[in-house]
Amino acid sequence: MKTVARLLALGVLSTLPAAALADNVTVAYEDEGRYFTEDDIPTFNVAEDGTVDWLTFNGFRRYHAECHVCHGPEGEGSTYAPAVKNSAIDMDYYDFVDVVVNGRSVNSASEHSVMPAFGTNKNVMCYLDDIYVYLKARGADVVPRGRPAQKEAKSDAIRYDEDSCMG
Repeated sequence: MKTVARLLALGVLSTLPAAALADNVTVAYEDEGRYFTEDDIPTFNVAEDGTVDWLTFNGFRRYHAECHVCHGPEGEGSTYAPAVKNSAIDMDYYDFVDVVVNGRSVNSASEHSVMPAFGTNKNVMCYLDDIYVYLKARGADVVPRGRPAQKEAKSDAIRYDEDSCMG
């Protein structure tokens, strides 16, 4: 049974529009330990027993190494920066990537915020999909707060891509 359908049946995702959520998170296929939607967008995979895919697990680690200082634990936000746990659900994947790579500045009468660019930070860029997938899982409320207890093994393809990126 697909993850989103199972979660909708359980009422876990009842606060989000089902059609939009299904398009954004439903696993359409797996490729060497990475999961994708029908539109080839990275997504999470959580087994019935709570085991998360490698990218979701590693996204937790990478998010807490680089992002939580401003955006708070588990993407819940802080007094310094907004919650981002829903960003991977609400934003288009490519918009999310653009904000992380290039940064963003909002200056208006009611808001002033700056997201720095991380496009040259290998600790972010080599794991950007991991962070995205983790935040998507948090935004869909399929991964609770805290370190995921069980994870899939890291595939050889993921290991090779990480080694290649980090140099």
